[in-house]
Amino acid sequence: MSNWRWWMCGLLFVATTVNYMDRQVLSLTWKDFIAPEFHWTDADYGTITAVFSIFYAVCMLFAGRFVDWMGTKKGYLWAIGVWSAGACVHAACGWATVHIEGYSSVSAMTAVESGSAAALAIASTSVWLFLAARCILALGEAGNFPAAIKVTAEYFPKKDRAFATSIFNAGASVGALVAPATIPLLAQYFKDKGVGGGWEMAFLIIGALGFLWMGFWIFMYEKPEQSKYVNEGELQYIHQDDAEEVKKEEANTEKTIPFWQCFTYRQTWSFIVGKFFTDGVWWFYLFWAPAYFSDQYGYSSSSSMGIALIFTLYMIVTVLSIFGGYLPKLFVDKKGMNPYAGRMLAMLIFAFLPLPALFAQSAGAISVWWPAIIIGLAGAGHQAWSANLFSTIGDMFPKSAIATITGIGGMAGGVGSFLINKGAGALFTHSEKLGAAFQFMGFEGKQAGYMIIFCICALAYLVAWTIMKTLVPKYKPIVLK
Repeated sequence: MSNWRWWMCGLLFVATTVNYMDRQVLSLTWKDFIAPEFHWTDADYGTITAVFSIFYAVCMLFAGRFVDWMGTKKGYLWAIGVWSAGACVHAACGWATVHIEGYSSVSAMTAVESGSAAALAIASTSVWLFLAARCILALGEAGNFPAAIKVTAEYFPKKDRAFATSIFNAGASVGALVAPATIPLLAQYFKDKGVGGGWEMAFLIIGALGFLWMGFWIFMYEKPEQSKYVNEGELQYIHQDDAEEVKKEEANTEKTIPFWQCFTYRQTWSFIVGKFFTDGVWWFYLFWAPAYFSDQYGYSSSSSMGIALIFTLYMIVTVLSIFGGYLPKLFVDKKGMNPYAGRMLAMLIFAFLPLPALFAQSAGAISVWWPAIIIGLAGAGHQAWSANLFSTIGDMFPKSAIATITGIGGMAGGVGSFLINKGAGALFTHSEKLGAAFQFMGFEGKQAGYMIIFCICALAYLVAWTIMKTLVPKYKPIVLK
């Protein structure tokens, strides 16, 4: 039996890694490189991340349908091409702000008194420009997971899909792991060389990686029935779940579910709930962790300690999340459970991993390493949860609807992310202004704001699992007539 399916999984892993690196450039450069130039507050950054999340959510609603319509190969090419271009466009935002606001240089713009009308104008203009760039990025990135999940369903039997998904989904962790070790250093290097503010080149270099990936995808991907690298043994293994022998033309004749009909199924709403309650948690950690260590402990993203903290956090996520896909496979193979039951049991276990986030803020008084470790465990729990949550689609829905359902759930996750990122930015700015007058669970000022968000992040998964289990208590696949 050939093993070409694992090469496909490897390509998905690389694409997801690049996806998250492109997304991380802003979070790793805004606090120490970009904010001083444009006079941003936490609320400004929160607005940018929130709008990115909601636009990403809207795009996810249609991205899955686009991939189903365009086909996996062309759909994925369009997605990564657009998001790579969007990543590169960020680099022009500084130049555009200088010219729109009429300053002679970035230095002159930076020298404007903070809080003044001129500073507010600079912040407003730059925020709008970054929002435009983030929307292009979101438009392309929305296609990554619908396409990747569709490829997984095409190349893997049900019992292996969570494991395969956990492998390519680990690209999110690896991207978040590699990013802090490279992006701030890239920005600092080019800043020291006098190439703009340094952050511009970070966007350009990381953005260009996607165009390189497109070349490999063009020459390597075909559907398993059409691939010259997949032999009959592997094809039979891939289609082992089919009730009858799979015909090569089946993919073209399979019935589809009308878009609005998808919302009539409890299985769809179960996936929506799982994404809405939990995606924002991951995105909060992704977007705010560098700023958290800079704000609360004074370690900038380009400092050796700041890099070490973020690197450690995502190393924990990367190593532990791989086991997220193996656990349900163990339940299915060793315990004889059906894939859905095994997946839900695994997800319940993973829902407890984020609970220590309740103690992240207080543990920071002992050592800054404790919040990094605790957030890493919470992030690992999310990635393991996410891999299995994605795989529930393949358990319940026909292959022709997988990308569409993924897109619908992605929109729900984006809405949740919008709420938590916009809320966090506003909360942090508000609590910082009030200082000791703002208190929560023994913390005051901005620390109290972080504590509130950590509480939400810790409990979200158990709430989501309970609702999902109520909606779909037992394995019940959608059968089209």
